[in-house]
Amino acid sequence: MNLSKLNITQLIKLLIPPILLQILRRLKDNRYGWKGNYNTWQEAEKNATGYDNTKILQVVKNSVLKVKNGEAIYERDSVIFDKIQYSWELLAGLMYAGAKMGGIIKVCDFGGSLGSTYYQNKKFLDGFKKVSWSVVEQKHFVDIGKKEFEDDELKFFYNVNESVLKEKAEILLLSSVLQYLEKPFELLDNILKNDFKYILIDRTAFSRNSETIKLQTVPPNIYEASYPCRFFDKTKFIEYFRNKNYRIIEEFDALDKANSEYEFKGFILESITK
Repeated sequence: MNLSKLNITQLIKLLIPPILLQILRRLKDNRYGWKGNYNTWQEAEKNATGYDNTKILQVVKNSVLKVKNGEAIYERDSVIFDKIQYSWELLAGLMYAGAKMGGIIKVCDFGGSLGSTYYQNKKFLDGFKKVSWSVVEQKHFVDIGKKEFEDDELKFFYNVNESVLKEKAEILLLSSVLQYLEKPFELLDNILKNDFKYILIDRTAFSRNSETIKLQTVPPNIYEASYPCRFFDKTKFIEYFRNKNYRIIEEFDALDKANSEYEFKGFILESITK
């Protein structure tokens, strides 16, 4: 081996014992993900940078555009994959609702980024008679969505009421969104006044113990951001929707990795009053 051709990083790696390299990698990885246990949302927010910024939007936009233009297969949370990682249970929920509605899919995708779930499942959605997919997002996402992504099927709206008024959605999709809201149940109280027939919940965080709030730090190779994340009490979470007259068709494990402290779940819910 010609040591003179190695750069300083490669040389250091050669000199450090493999076991120490493993420890260093783990320490680096431990800086990211979900950390801490905060008593209040505001307490966690003080330590967060937030995700309401143009840099994140630009990263997400570039990734989703690649999928839209056929330059990439699949995007999730701005990360490009070479193979679609389906949430088969979520797709089953869409199929279930679509079958009951005579082959017509009308979705209100709350917190749906720039249409990630729409593009993820488009191959299957194309089999329906009619598809209306309405994304409700933050203003800067909607502005870009309307300009770069909107078409006859995929629409973007600033609030749920506007979406339902124009597109008459009967399916509410909540994927990886509720845990990032300061007051999720207060917001849901207003959203559910629209009397959705079906609610599809995916990639939602639950504590294996009592409800807690953590700080999520995103690895910088994705984008630089940190924000509060709520880990729900699953029993109370389910009870909320039952009190709103929804029954659980199915509960399932989401794609996100679980551990001994928390898990990520999804639900297919159907109204018992419509």
